[in-house]
Amino acid sequence: MNWRGVTPAITTPFNENLTVDHGFLGEHCRWLLDNGCAGVVALGSLGEGATLSFDEKKEVLRTMGKAVNGKGTLVASISSLTTSESVLLAEAAADLGCSGLMVLPPYVYLGDWREMKTHVAAVFRATPLSCMLYNNPVAYGTDFLPEHIQELAAEFDNFRAVKESSTDARRVSAIRALVDDRLEISVGVDDAVLEAIGVGAAGWVAGLANALPLESVELFNLGLHGAHRQAFELYRWFLPLLRMDTVPKFVQLIKLVQAELGVGSTRVRPPRLELVGAEREHAREIVCKAVTARPTLARSYQMLNRNGVSVS
Repeated sequence: MNWRGVTPAITTPFNENLTVDHGFLGEHCRWLLDNGCAGVVALGSLGEGATLSFDEKKEVLRTMGKAVNGKGTLVASISSLTTSESVLLAEAAADLGCSGLMVLPPYVYLGDWREMKTHVAAVFRATPLSCMLYNNPVAYGTDFLPEHIQELAAEFDNFRAVKESSTDARRVSAIRALVDDRLEISVGVDDAVLEAIGVGAAGWVAGLANALPLESVELFNLGLHGAHRQAFELYRWFLPLLRMDTVPKFVQLIKLVQAELGVGSTRVRPPRLELVGAEREHAREIVCKAVTARPTLARSYQMLNRNGVSVS
């Protein structure tokens, strides 16, 4: 299992009646891989996983498994209200084409370390697949400390990676100081990618890559290979968009960027609502300004329109 490179946390597209748009979902997967992404992560926060039923989650994974078809990695985000349902999805994932799991804390309940370890351990034990632990204390209220991660790494061989989204790049170096290269570490905050690479992150679970995969891959590779001046110039252009990944309405904002660039729609499931009024216009202004100044490298790659059809 390859945990390195740029792996978008893919958005879940919806039809007008808010059922999952499986046709566009498959096309979007293929388009992301064609534009340099190492794989895709399904059913995460950005994928509105909490709004999907258990059966819908399985069907999303089935569609994406067929679309990826060995051309990259398919990672299933595993979270639910209960440990038992998380285990059931983990058990199903391999048969649906997944190559790895990203394990989240349970929805809603903020447990202590003993409880969270028990939850995560149950998921790890339920699968032969390589697993990534998702640490996002800002969004979920559960903080997997470096010492917790070291403890899990000592006990579970299939625990192979961490998505670190604490917004503090020092966490990457703190984890590496304890486990060295035992785990691959991915940054999960779009506007901290270069900082995290600088202290050892080898992957990026990305948000804006849903709309701008080529720029995301280029930025990551420049940072990884030490092309600091070129990386920062691209970063400077990208930052206003990347910062959309770090606010409460990140799902609506990233889907708006997709829609403005012709690679998706703005539809979201309640309780989320689409952006309207001044909030929407302010976001569109940011997108339009970025598109106007878009780097030359983006001009030649294939686009994907709202109907899932590639166009030059």
